[in-house]
Amino acid sequence: MDGYDDYYKSHSSPEFHNWLFMQGPLPIICILTAYLVFVYKVGPAFMANREPYKLQVVLIGYNLFAAVYSLGIIVMYFVSGGFNYLYTKGLCRSDSMTEDLAHSLSSIFWWFLIAKIMELADTVFFVLRKKQQQVTFLHVYHHTIMTLAVWYISKYHPCEQALINGQLNSLVHVFMYLYYMLAAMGPRYEKYLWWRKYLTVLQLVQFSLLIIYSSYLLLFDCRHPKSVSIFFLFFHTLFWYMFASFYYKAYIKKPKYNKFT
Repeated sequence: MDGYDDYYKSHSSPEFHNWLFMQGPLPIICILTAYLVFVYKVGPAFMANREPYKLQVVLIGYNLFAAVYSLGIIVMYFVSGGFNYLYTKGLCRSDSMTEDLAHSLSSIFWWFLIAKIMELADTVFFVLRKKQQQVTFLHVYHHTIMTLAVWYISKYHPCEQALINGQLNSLVHVFMYLYYMLAAMGPRYEKYLWWRKYLTVLQLVQFSLLIIYSSYLLLFDCRHPKSVSIFFLFFHTLFWYMFASFYYKAYIKKPKYNKFT
């Protein structure tokens, strides 16, 4: 525990725990509870006797912003020196950071958490557009557990392993939200959406890489918290299975293209 305490202190900015949402779990729990109640109860009931909202301009703006935001998180990681730190220290070793670097990386964790909270709006838009068939268990579970996991890891296990997860996730989301933006622009842009299924392939590649990395950290004597590696190994294996099942049902069992919007 002493070793873990030293590791934790060297990887987190002290004032980080006083930032918005980081003082305790209650705000995140309230947000996620409101999210689940809306997408399953309040939202469908509100829309029952209403025409679906079009929201085209809102969706184009939102998805463009989300894509740029995700790209910004990646840029922050490089500018902060996080990539250079990882490159010089190696994937397996985690030494004490400078105070400035710890502060910068804590900021990246926080901005990444804000991204996960913002992305809950994806489901809200489905409900307001009466696309309830797209409010699948995979979709809701993914958004809910990602938000909760990012908060927990940022609060209690700030480490390079988590940052690598965040950077790969942000990279995938750059392409994903660009796709959503094109889809929101109307039928004349459908010819540019042929790469829809490759988004799922990209997700599977992401989870595969992270499963390999988590396994690597467990198999070798790396200075990363083993509990975090075990969590990520289970977390990404479950998501890999769920996305693989979705891919099979959407593109192999039923290969016909279904319009996403």
